[in-house]
Amino acid sequence: MTDRNPILHIKELCAERGWSYYQLAKSAGIPYSTLSTLLNSTNLPSLTTLEKICSGFGISLADFFDPGRDLRFMSDDQIECISIFNALPDEKKQLAIAYMKGLKGET
Repeated sequence: MTDRNPILHIKELCAERGWSYYQLAKSAGIPYSTLSTLLNSTNLPSLTTLEKICSGFGISLADFFDPGRDLRFMSDDQIECISIFNALPDEKKQLAIAYMKGLKGET
């Protein structure tokens, strides 16, 4: 696990996904004002708030603090698929899953 500033990491994850902070707040189920205050202050988020933010990103707290932990055993194609999938809004994630099941021959 690397030492990283949680606020900077939240900003990085938003940038990677092309998300606005409003989009993250909505996905995490927290008020935009709460997220905005957090991102513009020097205080660290509470564990509860960070769990909600992680949930909004579709990642675990462990993934938040050590994002490479599960990628060590994946191919470049698998990592790319997961990265793209994580950047999708929920409704498009469901479409992607249905599409992949169709490709696999599942109905």
